[in-house]
Formats: sequence, C-alpha cells, structure tokens
Amino acid sequence: MPRPPARAVIASTLSAATLLTTASACSLVRPERAISGVPAAVSPAATATGPPTPAAAPTLTEAQARAALITEADLGDPWVPTRGIATWRDAMLKASTDSAECRRLLDALYAEELFGPDAQTRASIGLDDEYDEAQLRYQVVAHRPAEVDRTLEWLGSLPHTCGQFTARTAGGGLMTVEVGEAEMPEVGDARRGLHIVLSGVSEHEEEEEEAEEEADVPTLTLHVAAVRVGDDAITVTNGGLGEVPGDATLAAVQLGADRLAEVRKRGRVEV
Repeated sequence: MPRPPARAVIASTLSAATLLTTASACSLVRPERAISGVPAAVSPAATATGPPTPAAAPTLTEAQARAALITEADLGDPWVPTRGIATWRDAMLKASTDSAECRRLLDALYAEELFGPDAQTRASIGLDDEYDEAQLRYQVVAHRPAEVDRTLEWLGSLPHTCGQFTARTAGGGLMTVEVGEAEMPEVGDARRGLHIVLSGVSEHEEEEEEAEEEADVPTLTLHVAAVRVGDDAITVTNGGLGEVPGDATLAAVQLGADRLAEVRKRGRVEV
C-alpha cells in the first residue's frame, strides 16, 4: 500500500527555508520522497560551524524549554504522541563493537545522549508515525557551547572513522553498520547530520541463504541530527525498520531550531 502524499504541514515548514544542495552527501529526503517545491538541503561539509552567536541568553527555564519543543501538530498526520519505546531499540541499538569510537556512537544512540551524559536534557518529546511505524525523538539540551561544538566535530568525523563496521547485539546477533553524512537545513549556529543503517547478518555464510528464506533480515534506518543554537542545542533522531520519512526529519530540525532561537530571543527581552 503506497504511502500517502507528504502532508501539507510539513511542506509548509520546509518551503520557508532557504536550502542549498550537494551531490556528495546522503540526503535525509530521498529523491523519490522529495516534496514538490521544497529546496534541497545544505551540504554537511558547510555546516560544522556558523557565525559567532549573539550574547548568551540566560539558561532556559523549564517552561521555555517545553515551549521550544515540536509536537505532532507540527508534523501532521500520521504522527501521534509515542506509545512507548520501539522494540528495535533494545534489539539493535544495544550493541557493542571493537572500535572505541564506533562503540561510543552506538552507546550514544541507545542512551539518546548524543552530547554525552554530562549534557542536560531540558525537555523532550517522542512521536510515532502510525503509517510507517517510524519513531522520532526530539530533545532540547543544555551544555557548554564548546562541548557541543566538539561533539558536532566528532559526529562529522564518524563517516570516515566508522563508515562501515560490524557490531554484536546484546542478544548475540551480528549487524553491519553503515554511517554516512546527511544534508541538513541551514539553521542554528552549528549543525551535523548522519544517515545510519544497521542491518542484521548471518554469522555463517552457509546459513545466510536459509536465514533469508525463513525471514527477512532486519534493517534499521536512523536519521540523526544535532544543532547548536547559541548556548543550547537540539537533537533529532528518526528511525524505524521500514520506510523512515526524511521530510519529517528535516521539518523537525528546521522548525525546532527556529522555535528554540525564538524562545531564546524572548528570554533575553524578558530579562
């Protein structure tokens, strides 16, 4: 059953942005899924850092952090408040590998702590796509800007250091993991995006053909985005075992960064 056309609410969000294109990076919006009239995204190579930020705003209050969240209304049908943690989180993200850098990535994805355990999550929301069964997680994070930028630099290095590796799940299964750069809307002061694919594999070649006949090999696709906005940051992860809507990921990044910037601006005015 084909997926319905992209929702107007997402197209409206994205069409307000001025975006650039690149042929070398993996886009969060696949060509066949691109929304008519929506510009392409900016090259990840040009997104590591932006211009100097204005004077730092006071630390966000809890109410301000909640005001910076996106909701299911921003993405439209079929997105709804999450009904719980996706089963693939424990089954595929709870995994380990020999490389310390790649293991750090897996740990950060599983714990939903891209900026590390020292960063403070001020507000978060989970949304489920009822049609494709994807799950999106959006967080507003407080951390030192220098530490955020170091994390963004680390994320940018992962397609080179962890472009492809093998990991073992907590249940003992083997996976191949592919990590690539992803295009991002030109928002915030610094940003990075990753496109990650985790695929279950047979441990023995002679078992592979039989395993494929018995059941489909699970493949988890993750869109990962992190953006610094002044002294605060947002993270977006959108993943699933089926089709993962890239238009929703870009809309969440675009709208979320703009909303956080506006909340910070109002906070400076109110002081």
